[in-house]
Amino acid sequence: MPTVTVQPTGVSPADVLAVARGDAQVLLADSTVAAMAASRAIVDGIERAGRPVYGVSTGFGALANTSIAPERRSELQHALIRSHAAGVGAPMPREVVRAMMLLRARSLALGHSGVRPVVAQALVDLLNHDITPWVPEHGSLGASGDLAPLAHCAMVLLGEGWVLDKSGARHDGGEALRRAGLRPLELAAKEGLALINGTDGMLGMLLLAIHDAAHLFTMADVTAALGIEAMLGSDRPFRPELHSIRPHPGQAVSAANIHRLLQSSSIMDSHRDDLAHAVQDAYSMRCAPQVAGAARDTLSFAESVAGRELVSVVDNPVVLPDGRVESTGNFHGAPLGFAADFLAIAAAEVGAIAERRVDRLLDVCRSRELPAFLSPDPGVNSGLMIAQYTAAGIVAENRRLASPASVDSVPTSGMQEDHVSMGWAAARKLRTVLDNLTSLLAVELLAAVRGLQLRAPLTPSPAGRAAVETVARFAGEPGPDIFLAPAMEAARAVVAGRDLRAAIESEVGPLA
Repeated sequence: MPTVTVQPTGVSPADVLAVARGDAQVLLADSTVAAMAASRAIVDGIERAGRPVYGVSTGFGALANTSIAPERRSELQHALIRSHAAGVGAPMPREVVRAMMLLRARSLALGHSGVRPVVAQALVDLLNHDITPWVPEHGSLGASGDLAPLAHCAMVLLGEGWVLDKSGARHDGGEALRRAGLRPLELAAKEGLALINGTDGMLGMLLLAIHDAAHLFTMADVTAALGIEAMLGSDRPFRPELHSIRPHPGQAVSAANIHRLLQSSSIMDSHRDDLAHAVQDAYSMRCAPQVAGAARDTLSFAESVAGRELVSVVDNPVVLPDGRVESTGNFHGAPLGFAADFLAIAAAEVGAIAERRVDRLLDVCRSRELPAFLSPDPGVNSGLMIAQYTAAGIVAENRRLASPASVDSVPTSGMQEDHVSMGWAAARKLRTVLDNLTSLLAVELLAAVRGLQLRAPLTPSPAGRAAVETVARFAGEPGPDIFLAPAMEAARAVVAGRDLRAAIESEVGPLA
């Protein structure tokens, strides 16, 4: 089993994926333990000196001016966790919770939180024993970070709260610790606050979404090329010299992908020199690289934001090496909220233009002599008519989800936290948009393959042949109507998976 080692410099995006989805084991580097111990010594010194410091000897939020007696400071930390574990709703997916716990351990490991190494080790123990806290979907405003979701994780460290099993059932957190041979954690001053003050939930979701979006944007180029080929489109708009004069990097990448995918096709050759053929294809065909490319550039921006956040100290207050403990606003999730919202907008448009190509493929007046709704016997049979309805409904939902969450601040905590990021909500809806994009590309894959099959005896490109072979296994050949829902589910799996992409790349070379 692979192992991820948490260093004082943090972890990488690949580390997060390995732990969240690959169940990698986690270790704390010796240098990480030393960094946390040095930071904790500063907090212990402050306690002995009796200095008033937020979160160490005071209450929280609007209660920041309330002094806490030394003998009640451990109680304060436990009470903080219990009161902040106030989420409601369905549980977050296991992969999100695992990413969040690793990232919180990473944050503590940076050595600016003033916690004992045993606190970070307790999070690592949950990961390594496959204990997943039950984290409700609602509760975080991305204000002082993801307070409620992280508090639900911390509850399990205390031997309380709930855990989620792989069947989706909920169990007692204390019992889960006992079965794993783990002991509940007794928190010292500041440690409860350090467990919940940060952007780890929204960052974890953003990192998972970035990984998924990178693959889906490539698959969007694939399904676009298949649809263009089936509609007897032109490959001329995708030539590199036409994109070098508008030098957006993502656009050049998508154009190069589509151009390569359309080569060595007798379908394309059949009309290449036909003077009666359309001089210009519709925007949904001709402008595919401009839309998908802009989405790629938005993805690059999100990657840069997530990369910076991975090396950021997002706790509050922070413990500095010179002994100062300073309040900051680094927990505010605006950078991540903006990035998630921007990426959701981009992904929604990649899906919207794909649906327009589907509609064109199904329309007998615009598909260049393909039968209505891609049925050889339209009338008795409806072909893919209702698959396009489904796609249209998903596009409409994505438009609603593309409305930014990060502009929707609601003040809290007696106006102490009077502007919040809504980054958690932005990241959650981004995941839904990407899941919807998978469905939209699946519909385009089905429609494009049907179109290619109906162009026989002309043979498609190598990419088209690979797609036809893959889809025919579960959708068959053009003919009488079939039960479409299973075929659409199978097409979703093909789009989300890597097998079709690998088969195409074995023929045409790597796609970016």
